[in-house]
Amino acid sequence: MPDEKPNKYEPLPIPTYEEAIGSSSRTTTPTPSRSTDEAAHPAEREGLLGHLDPGGRLPVPTRRAGYRPPPTEDSASVRGSLEQHDAFLGQDRERRRDSASTEDEEVRREMEEMEMMDPPRPQTAWGKRMSSLTASLSSLNLPFKWRPGWRWPRVDANFCIVLGRCFAVLLVMAVVYLLFMSGIFTSNLQRMAGQMFDPEDVRVHVQKEVDERRIGERLREITMADHLAGTEGDYVLAQYVEGIFASVGLEDVHMEEFGVYLNYPKEGGRKVDLLKDDGNVAWSAKIDEDPVYSDPPRAQTPVFHGHSRTGDVVGPLIYANYGSREDFRRLHDSGIATEGAIALVKYGGTQGDRALKVKAAELVGFAGCIIYSDPADDGFTKGEVAPNGRYMPESGVQRGAVSLMSWVVGDVLTPGWASVKGAERVSKDNNPGLVNIPSLPLSWGDAQHLLQAIKGFGQRAPDEWKGAIPNIEYWSGNSSSPKVHLVNDQDESDEQSIWNVMAKVTGIEQGEKAIIVGNHRDAWAYGATDPGSGTAVMLEVASIFGDLMARGWRPLRTIQFASWDAEEYNLIGSTEYVEANMEKLRADAFAYLNVDVAVGGQNFVAAGSPVFQKSLLRVLDRTSDSSQNVTLRELWDRRGAKLGGLGAGSDYVAFQDMAGTSSLDFGFDGPPFPYHSAYDNFEWMINVGDPGLQYHKVLAQVWALLILEFSDRLMLPFDMSAYSSSLTGWAMDLENWAKSKGANQAGQTPWSTEPLREAVLQFAKDAKQFEEFELEWDSVVLGGGGFENANVAFHRKSHNIRMANFETHLLDLEEGGGVCIFVLANDCPLILKSQIPNRTQFKHVVFGPQLWSGYDEAYFPFIRDAVEAGDWTLAQKQVEKAAAIIKRASAKLIGN
Repeated sequence: MPDEKPNKYEPLPIPTYEEAIGSSSRTTTPTPSRSTDEAAHPAEREGLLGHLDPGGRLPVPTRRAGYRPPPTEDSASVRGSLEQHDAFLGQDRERRRDSASTEDEEVRREMEEMEMMDPPRPQTAWGKRMSSLTASLSSLNLPFKWRPGWRWPRVDANFCIVLGRCFAVLLVMAVVYLLFMSGIFTSNLQRMAGQMFDPEDVRVHVQKEVDERRIGERLREITMADHLAGTEGDYVLAQYVEGIFASVGLEDVHMEEFGVYLNYPKEGGRKVDLLKDDGNVAWSAKIDEDPVYSDPPRAQTPVFHGHSRTGDVVGPLIYANYGSREDFRRLHDSGIATEGAIALVKYGGTQGDRALKVKAAELVGFAGCIIYSDPADDGFTKGEVAPNGRYMPESGVQRGAVSLMSWVVGDVLTPGWASVKGAERVSKDNNPGLVNIPSLPLSWGDAQHLLQAIKGFGQRAPDEWKGAIPNIEYWSGNSSSPKVHLVNDQDESDEQSIWNVMAKVTGIEQGEKAIIVGNHRDAWAYGATDPGSGTAVMLEVASIFGDLMARGWRPLRTIQFASWDAEEYNLIGSTEYVEANMEKLRADAFAYLNVDVAVGGQNFVAAGSPVFQKSLLRVLDRTSDSSQNVTLRELWDRRGAKLGGLGAGSDYVAFQDMAGTSSLDFGFDGPPFPYHSAYDNFEWMINVGDPGLQYHKVLAQVWALLILEFSDRLMLPFDMSAYSSSLTGWAMDLENWAKSKGANQAGQTPWSTEPLREAVLQFAKDAKQFEEFELEWDSVVLGGGGFENANVAFHRKSHNIRMANFETHLLDLEEGGGVCIFVLANDCPLILKSQIPNRTQFKHVVFGPQLWSGYDEAYFPFIRDAVEAGDWTLAQKQVEKAAAIIKRASAKLIGN
C-alpha cells in the first residue's frame, strides 16, 4: 500500500528547534530553572561543604578561593563612609608623613655624629693606606660612604627597601614555581581553598536532586516525533539535547557530524504478496503499523529493515522457526529444498540477531527473508486470553537493522576508519557487513495469513517450532508451497549526515583523563523505552552535574557526555567517534558508562568488564527500589544476579573491543515491551512501563553515583581481583566447552589451554601484588589525616593509569591482529566453507562477539571462532597469542 509519509526521507530543509515545537497543537513544559532551587535552599547548598570522608576520596575544592557574597547596600555605604573618612584625614596623614621624615633625618645625623666621635686608633702603614683610600672614595658621589675601621657601607634606606622587596618577590615566585613543579597543588588543592565539598555530601546531593517529574517532561519532548537516524526529526532532537547540555552549564557543548551509509524505504517500495497459481495476487500484507496517533495525527516511521538489500524476488514460502543455523540444518535433514525460496522466521530464539537470521538464510540459498514477532516471544503465550499490556499488538512490527554488526561494526563503507568528509569508502557490493538478499519485518497479524497459506505443505512443525498465533497449525512448507512476491525498493545514501552531541565537565587533577557517559538518541519510531528512557535519564544526570559545576564543584577527572546517533543501524555514531579518536581513547579514556534502554522493567541488570564489580555493588547498596522498600543490592543478591559479559548489542562495543576502554552497560529489564515499534511511546511508558517514573529516578541515581565513583575518587576504584577471578573462570569454561566440540579427537591437531591457565595464574599473583599499594595508600593517606605528599600523589596517579591501561593492554595490536577467522562453521552441509574477511576491528582478546553470536556475550572470541570452524591448529595459535597478551598486560600492571 502507498507510504503514508510521501517524501519523508527526501532531502528536506532542517527546521530549527523553535520551528519544530512551535505548533499550536503541541504544548511544551519549560524545564525548571536551577536558580530558583538555589535561592530557595541556601542551607542545602551550604550542606555540600564538609570535611574529609574516610570512606571516599579527599575533599576536592572549588576553583574559587571561597564564597564571597555580592555587595549589598549596607556594605556599599560602609565602604563609601570609609573612603570619605580617609579623605578627611588626608591632611593629617601628610603632616604625620612629613614629621616622620624629619625624625628620620635627625636620627641619621645623630648616628653619623656618633661615628665621627669614635676615638682614633693606632694606624699601621697598611691602615694609613686604607685611610688615604677612604678619603679618596669619600670625595666621590656614592649612595654610601666608606668609613674607616672596616665598617659595612651605609646604604640609603629607600634603596634598601626597594632591593628587599625585589628579593621577596623573586623568592615567592621561586617557591610557587617549585610547589607547582612538585605536584603538591594538584594533590592537595583542598588545603588552599576556602571552600571544599565533602564527597559523601556530594553523593547524597546527587541522589536527592533527581527529579522524576523533570525526567517525565523531557521524555515527553523526546517522544513527540519519530526520530530515525539522519532524518529531520533526529536533527531537531539533536538540537534539543544540545540545548539542554548548554543550558545546564556543561562545557564544550557541540555537535560532531559524520557522513555514513543509511537506507530509507521508498513510497510504494515494500510489498509482500501471496500469489495464486496463475500469478495474480491472492492477498497483500499490510506491512505498516496502524497509526498510533490520530488526533492530531503524527508522522510515523514506515516499517523496514535498516541496511537491508534492495530486491524484487518470488519464491515458495518456507517456515524456518527462528532462522538459526540449526533450524536450517533441520530443514535440510528433512529433505526440504530451500534454494530460491522465501524464508519466514520468528524474531528471538537461539539466534537473537536478526541480521544473522537473514545471513544464514542467504547462505542456504533462500532468495528473500521475512521476520515477524510471534506473540509467544513478544508478550503472551498460547491460550492466554487477556494480555497484560506488555506485548506487541497484532499490528505491531519490530523494525531493526540487518547489518552484520558482529562482522563489521560502524559505517560499513569505512570499516576501521572514521566516516569524515573525504574519507575512502568501500563498495556496498559483496560487503562483509551487509546481507545480500532482501528482507522485511511483518506483524504477527500479517504472518498469520502466510502461515495459514502453507498449512499441509511440507511437514508438521515440531513442538519447539510452534508459536502462539491464534488459529494456526504450524507447518514447514516446501518447494510446492504457495509463492510469495517480496519487494524491497529503497533510497540509499552513502554519506548521510548523522550528529553526535558532546559536552563535558573538565577535571581539576587529571583533566586529560576521561570518564565517558553515553546513550544513543536515534529511534526506529518514537522510542520511549529504546532509547528515550535512557536519553531522558542522561539529561537529568547532566543537569545535576551542571548544577554542581555552578556551585563550584569539579571532579578530579573529566566527565564526557555523549548523545550518539545511528546506533540502531550498526552502532554507527559511537563507532565513528571511537575510530576518529582511537589513540587518545587508548591513552586517556578510563571508563565508558553506557545506558541504552534505561527502563524496560523492574530488574536491575548490568554487564561489563569485571573491574566495575566493586563499585557497582557499592552503588547498589545505597540505592533503593521504592516500591519494595529495599536496596537494589538486596534485590540483586536475591536473584543471584551477576555482572554479565559484553556481546555486541550497544554502544559499548567500540570502546571495549576496539579502544580497550573498560565499559559497563546497565539498566532495568523485564518482560517484553513493544520493541522497535511505534507502540513504544510515551503513553505506553507512563501507563504500563514505569508509571510514576520511579525506576527512571533510581536509574539516574545509579548512573550519577557511578560517574562519581570513577571521576572523583582519588584512588580509581577498579576491581583487579574480580578481573583475575573472572579470567580464571572463563579459561576453565573455555576448556570444558572445547571438549564438547571434540577437542583432541583422533586425527585432530592436539589442543591445550595450558598456556592460558599459566597466564591467568600469573595475573592472579600480579593483581594481588598490585593491590598492596592501595592498602598502603589507604593506611598512609586516609588513615593519616587525609593528606598525601607530592611523592605519594605521583605514585597514586601512576597506579591509576596502570590500572586503567590494563584493559587497553589486552588488545591485539599486532599488524593484522584481531579476530582472524577465514571460514564459516560447517554446521549445515548447505553452508559451504567460504572466505570471510578478517574481523580486525575487534581487538580485545577476552571480550568481543563471535562470528555467529551476534548480541550474545562471548569470552575469548578469537579462540572460540577457530574451534567453531574446526580449525584446531588456528585455535591453538589463538590460545598461545591470548596467553602472551594477558601475561604482557599483567607484567605492565606491576611496572615490569
